[in-house]
Amino acid sequence: MKDEVPNLKEFDQRLRDEAHEDLADIVAEEPTSKTQIIAIYGKGGIGKSFTLANLSHMMAEQGKRVLLIGCDPKSDTTSLLFGGKACPTIIETSTKKKLAGEEVKIGDVCFKRGGVFAMELGGPEVGRGCGGRGIIHGFELLEKLGFHDWDFDYVLLDFLGDVVCGGFGLPIARDMAQKVILVASNDLQSLYVANNVCSAVEYFRKLGGNVGVAGLVINKDDGTGEAAAFAEAVDIPVLAAIPQDDDLRKKSANYQIVGTSKSQWGGLFEALGENVAVAPPVRPAPLDQDGLLGLFDASQTGGDVVLEPATDIDMRGKNAEPRPSLEVVYDDA
Repeated sequence: MKDEVPNLKEFDQRLRDEAHEDLADIVAEEPTSKTQIIAIYGKGGIGKSFTLANLSHMMAEQGKRVLLIGCDPKSDTTSLLFGGKACPTIIETSTKKKLAGEEVKIGDVCFKRGGVFAMELGGPEVGRGCGGRGIIHGFELLEKLGFHDWDFDYVLLDFLGDVVCGGFGLPIARDMAQKVILVASNDLQSLYVANNVCSAVEYFRKLGGNVGVAGLVINKDDGTGEAAAFAEAVDIPVLAAIPQDDDLRKKSANYQIVGTSKSQWGGLFEALGENVAVAPPVRPAPLDQDGLLGLFDASQTGGDVVLEPATDIDMRGKNAEPRPSLEVVYDDA
């Protein structure tokens, strides 16, 4: 029925109501909203899904009610949580149910493991649709399923940070979340993405938004210090530093959960969970390109390169032979 489809304008307002408190100006107190809705951003392949799957498992182990929503078309967040098993995505399931004339139910798209409730929004196949629009459609369906009536301590949203279309910026642009967590490493590309997300947060703050950055998780930390220097430069805390370790790499590749007290890495994720819980969302101070490059050795990034302007002759190449001029040149009298 037409009136059963949520009105997009009303949907936007409900999302704003869900995270209405202006927490980004509070730097000394923990968020007071009962449900913390947290969006995690980072460059593709940097370890967001690894971090989130283990963080959510540890939070659930500590007695928290956690909903993990994968918003990356690769759908790898829940794959790690479910030991490599891919769960049906919301978009895929919605399409199939619609063709069959059926309604989507919670049990069709939400699954549990280790106390964590998890689902994947999914996305279109390559070249067959807009991933950002898929994100929007997915959240519209969550609204229809009763998203705002669910009872969770934490809702964790896994987003790609290096996709700039509007759908992936939804939590920031529409105040869906109270705070953002960044995942990066000691490399220029992942910090470039983290800086871009900081810029987006600041941009929407100037437009009246409320979302702030809670901090940075340094993944695959090799000790070189660029990510920590970035966090200091943009004025956000480091929530955890997950080391570059072969044991972690192998366990992640084999879909093994290490965010548990039974693991040698349990203490690390327990501390991360505690930091995430109390970290207030703050306004970052994003860097310009030169500032970002300045975090690295110039010989490794090209920061010492001087731009040399091209000339018209450069552009003409082999066609740069002198041409007769119609200009009249007068000899000095």
